[in-house]
Amino acid sequence: MNILEKIVIDKRKEVDLRKSLIPVSQLESSVLFSRETVSLATALKNSATGIIAEHKRRSPSKSVINHNLNVQDVAIGYENAGVCGMSVLTDGKYFGGSLDDLLIARAAVKMPLLRKEFIIDIYQILEAKAYGADVILLIAAILTREEIKTFSEFAKSLNLDVLLEVHNEEELQKSIMPSLDMLGVNNRNLKTFDVSLETSKKLSTIIPDDFVKVSESGISSIEAIKELQPFGFEGFLIGENFMKTNNPGESATSFISNLK
Repeated sequence: MNILEKIVIDKRKEVDLRKSLIPVSQLESSVLFSRETVSLATALKNSATGIIAEHKRRSPSKSVINHNLNVQDVAIGYENAGVCGMSVLTDGKYFGGSLDDLLIARAAVKMPLLRKEFIIDIYQILEAKAYGADVILLIAAILTREEIKTFSEFAKSLNLDVLLEVHNEEELQKSIMPSLDMLGVNNRNLKTFDVSLETSKKLSTIIPDDFVKVSESGISSIEAIKELQPFGFEGFLIGENFMKTNNPGESATSFISNLK
């Protein structure tokens, strides 16, 4: 069993538990539920740099990245650095995140926030909206075409942007539909954890131009971004690179000024 399958089994139990504790009506009556969302896809299209910076404490491949930082400081630092949006990991067991991280980031900044999560149920999309997200992530590897359609259309009905993540051509072919805003190529092989930018380059040719192309994983240098831009990528998700420093905002600021 690969790590993704393991995460999904745990996620189903976790979502069942959450559903039994917090009814949908409670999520829908949250203060943030009626908030007007900000489009990440639009921000990426209008940006010269396209950086989506991540808040991530740990990961299955790297164990601890950074446990000492406060989400609020990270969010403000990123916003001041001029990133297009922030990805907030809300998975607790494998990444050390929580929905509270999303809430705290939302209270601190105006920029688009992505709920980075393993979404397997509509309930999690309602949570994303109730806790202040502007964007959800759908992972093609763990969803059927039908689920991708149902989840993305539901997200659009809540005015949330949808970023769909693929790892290979087969996942991409089953996923292409009008209810997606962004197509993300994850350069990490989930079975081996090896990372190669060639994955993004190869898939870029078959992603229709109606979608904003985003490259994820293994982007830790300006060179990597310069290498991917000619392939039509407008978004670059940077996770560990900023988070492994003592001041992610500062690190993002110098990265972006060097990129310009």
